[in-house]
Amino acid sequence: MEIKDCKILIVEDEKEILYLIESILRKDGFTRIFLANSVEQALHELRGNQPDCCILDVMLPDGDGFSLLSQIRMTSKIPVLFLSARGEEEDRILGLGLGADDYIVKPFVPKELTLRLRAVLTRVYDHMEYKEQQKPIVFIGNAQIDFNQGTIKRGGEEFSMTAKEYALLYKLCENKNRIVTYDSLCQFVWGDGYYGYENTLMVHIRKLREKLEEDPSHPVHLKTVRGLGYQIKQ
Repeated sequence: MEIKDCKILIVEDEKEILYLIESILRKDGFTRIFLANSVEQALHELRGNQPDCCILDVMLPDGDGFSLLSQIRMTSKIPVLFLSARGEEEDRILGLGLGADDYIVKPFVPKELTLRLRAVLTRVYDHMEYKEQQKPIVFIGNAQIDFNQGTIKRGGEEFSMTAKEYALLYKLCENKNRIVTYDSLCQFVWGDGYYGYENTLMVHIRKLREKLEEDPSHPVHLKTVRGLGYQIKQ
């Protein structure tokens, strides 16, 4: 699938900004765009049109983007980008912790929005190729990682991975028992413009540990190598 053919759902309650984002995306070559100005309308569009990506505002008239993302993650692993005026660190961490793939703060530069959207889409749907190749199931401790399904099974529970978690874990498992540096992981997941994503990387690693480890606060398999990076150990 070509990136420009991806179906994009924009969820924004301010019509002026909603149409501005639509215009920016259309100028960049996206044509399959759906609009929603509330949680209810967004859920309707998600069910009816099954978009490949969502751009979400946090503040909505009948709820908020965080709760909407939680609902999306119950049934879908599509990439989600927050675009919000709420730029506090705790909001960014909350959004990323819930499974968002990026968090952009308003006011934004149009080119930054399209570049970051394209980066997420490229990496998500490039990584889908791994699934098509029917990669083997990987066992780390008591966790069973199925890269074909994008899931982690542990202790009778099954966890879905977000696109960023999938990419990070794939890179780490590809280098099992070897240290993968912070820079290598950030570049693999976010591309050349990865500077400033170190804290975001930590959030995704923490979420992976919650799915992989018996005790995420005292990880045994997804280890931090202080000053260098991370390491997956059998």
